[in-house]
Amino acid sequence: MADNTKQQVREFYDEIGWQKEADGLYQNAHYEDLRPVSREYIHNTRLRVNDHLLPHGDLLLDAGSGPVQYDEYLTYSQGYQKRVCADISIQALREARTRIGDHGLFVVCDVAKLPFKPDAFDGIVSMHTIHHLPADEHKVAYAELYRVLKPARVAVVVNGWTNSTFDALAKFLNRTRRFLRGKPLKVQPHEEKGTYVRKTNAKWLRQELGDSIRVEIYAWRSASTRTLRTFIHEKLGGRAILRWLYKMEAKHPKFFGENGQYPIIVFKK
Repeated sequence: MADNTKQQVREFYDEIGWQKEADGLYQNAHYEDLRPVSREYIHNTRLRVNDHLLPHGDLLLDAGSGPVQYDEYLTYSQGYQKRVCADISIQALREARTRIGDHGLFVVCDVAKLPFKPDAFDGIVSMHTIHHLPADEHKVAYAELYRVLKPARVAVVVNGWTNSTFDALAKFLNRTRRFLRGKPLKVQPHEEKGTYVRKTNAKWLRQELGDSIRVEIYAWRSASTRTLRTFIHEKLGGRAILRWLYKMEAKHPKFFGENGQYPIIVFKK
């Protein structure tokens, strides 16, 4: 089952996800809210990784690097000698090489079976990767990241929760409109072909990792793409709403980390 799942993920990203389309974007980028009204919020949330990652070191592991597709992702390794891009997709690594060139080292591998010695990396980032693994391998992947992290260094994982409190509230508010005004807000269509995703929640993660890996959970981005597309619009004060939300996430990072859609999961060794 696990091997079949990983094969499907590999084939999706090799053949679809990391292929550029006519608009010059990767197919996978269309899962993001690309509208101007959300641009500032999304830009700022991507940079939050730098608030937790140590700024300098020799090797930074990017576990499940993809093509390092956004400019903000490039900032994570600015203070490191090399960025080691590890991904199951060879197409991802080809694209990453065009993005970062000699600053990168590129390794085809499974994040649940990293081919690196213990204590190899001064820092680790992993963006939206672990949820592509079967549920019984999530704990294994965290253990692998912990194993290859140097003592006193930091790993930063951005993942997604299933049925987050924030997203459930957004769905409830939209359904409520059916009774108040006759119909809910229209959700902007999202027709991109996807691949296997298995998300969990903060309680599950802490129970699985137990005392072996002590994690701290902070806000990365509370609103899902679906929520942004449904509720955030230029003519309805969308930019101001997102600026307020960003400030609230910064003021209460642990609350929004556990109850929002996308957390930053941080651990040290």
